[in-house]
Amino acid sequence: MKKALITGITGQDGSYLAELLLAQGYEVHGIIRRASTFNTRRIDHIYHDPHKDVNDVKLVLHYGDISQSESLIDVIYNVRPDEIYNLAAQSHVRVSFDMPEYTGDVTGLGTIRILEAIRKSGVKARFYQASSSELYGSAAPPQDENTPFKPQSPYAAAKLYAFWVTKQYRDGYGMFASNGILFNHESPRRGETFVTRKITRALANIVAGNQKNLYLGNLDAKRDWGYAPDYVAAMWKMMQIDHPGDFVIGTGEAYSVRDFLDEAFGYLNLDWKEYVKIDPRYFRPNEVDYLLSNPKKSMEAIGWEPRIKFKELVRIMVDADMELLGLESPGEGSILLEKHHGNWHRWHSQVISMDR
Repeated sequence: MKKALITGITGQDGSYLAELLLAQGYEVHGIIRRASTFNTRRIDHIYHDPHKDVNDVKLVLHYGDISQSESLIDVIYNVRPDEIYNLAAQSHVRVSFDMPEYTGDVTGLGTIRILEAIRKSGVKARFYQASSSELYGSAAPPQDENTPFKPQSPYAAAKLYAFWVTKQYRDGYGMFASNGILFNHESPRRGETFVTRKITRALANIVAGNQKNLYLGNLDAKRDWGYAPDYVAAMWKMMQIDHPGDFVIGTGEAYSVRDFLDEAFGYLNLDWKEYVKIDPRYFRPNEVDYLLSNPKKSMEAIGWEPRIKFKELVRIMVDADMELLGLESPGEGSILLEKHHGNWHRWHSQVISMDR
């Protein structure tokens, strides 16, 4: 049985990746920080307390912190994973302007701590680094593996450091270390402060009568938006090929925040202009106007392609947030909702097998 270790397992991508790996028969280990409150809601449905269910423990959680090298070395040495996925980060771009030092420490230096932990422990694990399309910043679209990086935020600068140290450890120490340059990917598990989830959650609250207005910043920013479960499949595929590398993952289509509003509100026959207000606080000091992927290399090298495109993605997210409030919606996106996790596992297993 293969073992995988995931940092950031309680996040959107971490929870989907854990589900995928468990469905593939892995023993999955995750690193979580000690805190006064639990933040495991995205993985509660797949976690079994080892003290209560000792015969069926395939997901194991370990306390650790990527800001502390010692804990990382201990976990990696003791678990001895075959694959390590580094998904932990302070990942909100706007927040990185308010907390640049923390962002640099966790998002940037956290990566080299893990790489050093792998090297010092002597564990021959394959390493995946979650890179970001924010690396491209002001670079002209479309962006691929050969596009020069032009980061426009402390978050992007930290991710740039992480990208390059991953490449340095691959070249310098012969590690199997790959960068997945993922463009924006969303789902019903997206954090509520990210613009897509902020929109769909507000829409549901407006329909419910709990909210009157939605405050946003730049509506003209264009992003290449995909579905997070598709993207964690790409992560896994990068770890199964013979040689590591750097891979752009995206849909090859870009839409503006305004387009997202049109699709989300239009799905429920509402006009977003009656509810949306522009608030200067939500503008970034440096704006990133247009991110559009060219995922040709990934499609050929790892046999991956996105299955859910923009319109279906928006409807999946609207349906999910409506359901959370007990509201009815058209339901066209419900076929892929995570309401029944068994169905999701079967669907995802089909995605893996068909793309091999």
